[in-house]
Amino acid sequence: MPGLIPDRIPDHGPMPIPRRAAPYFGQPDYRIYELNKRLQQRTEDSDNLWWDAFATEFFEDDATLTLTFCLEDGLKRYTIGRTLIPRYFRSIFEGGVTDLSYNLRHPKESFHTTSITLDCDQCTMNTVHGKSLYTQVCTEGKLILEFTFDDLMRMKSWHFAVRTARELVPRSAVAMHAQQQDPGMMEQLSKNITRQGLTNSTLNYLRLCVILEPMQELMSRHRAYALTPRDCLKTTLFQKWQRMVAPPETARPQSKRRKRKGSASNSTGSGGINPPAANKKRSPGPNFPLVTQDVMVVGEPSLMGGEFGDEDERIITRLENSQYDAAGALDTEPFGADSPLQGAGPNSWQPAQDRPPHGNISTSQFKMGRRKSNF
Repeated sequence: MPGLIPDRIPDHGPMPIPRRAAPYFGQPDYRIYELNKRLQQRTEDSDNLWWDAFATEFFEDDATLTLTFCLEDGLKRYTIGRTLIPRYFRSIFEGGVTDLSYNLRHPKESFHTTSITLDCDQCTMNTVHGKSLYTQVCTEGKLILEFTFDDLMRMKSWHFAVRTARELVPRSAVAMHAQQQDPGMMEQLSKNITRQGLTNSTLNYLRLCVILEPMQELMSRHRAYALTPRDCLKTTLFQKWQRMVAPPETARPQSKRRKRKGSASNSTGSGGINPPAANKKRSPGPNFPLVTQDVMVVGEPSLMGGEFGDEDERIITRLENSQYDAAGALDTEPFGADSPLQGAGPNSWQPAQDRPPHGNISTSQFKMGRRKSNF
């Protein structure tokens, strides 16, 4: 019956859940929309504080702005830092522009770890000149922006490469001056009021930035330490000079020259027997007691591998006779046990079958310390 509350509420399905708004940092093109909206709020009374607040809202503290375009004398490229960005936008309006906006068509976004890149190949900078004669200038080019991946989503870099610019004059203005038959005004309408979409005020400021940008270090030092311009310049030049004359130290290459081995190392390597000193030259005289000294045979360095040098080493061969008695040889064998001369005089010769048996001769080789050959 009408007017009665039904016992059961009809089921119309699940209630629709309102979707959450997309995260702010996921819409880089929306930031350009906000930039255009903020530029429209500009007035003729906007001072430096307003422009600084504008740059702080949309640009990072270390942001850079780059413009690339071609003039009659060739390609131009200007890059300015964060301090000079507010003055750049202000120079556009000081050149007679009353309205400024950026229109992006088919932008491409790429997300990185700490940044978002927006690449738009069809970007148009629209400026309206309405102070002298109403003219709309469309500057087309490629815009590449890099945003920080955070809630503020401010720009770290701005690169606008200008391709072409078109100036549009209302047909009504042309018809009006044509009816008046004013040749001077018609000639003025036929000339461009910008160069590649940039006013003379902006071009002059960019040329000035070539000088101002390197002076940012001097200006910041002057504000921080309250020094005079001359003292700031002296301090800055002195620090740069120090960095130039004092480069980071590099590790010196180790010398390939090896140290000479001492007599102690030679004695250790030869089984504890001390050989003659390697750095002393000895020539046996007529009374040289061979029976009390070790017999050494010194080989010459190889002559086929090259000339003598510090790397040449001589091989010393030591001959030892384990059955030789040096004490007894002093009395009975003046020429040694292995000598063929046996007591029959200096010119006598003893047959081989009558000679005493030879002992076992062992040979040990070791290398002397490097010594330059004198042969």
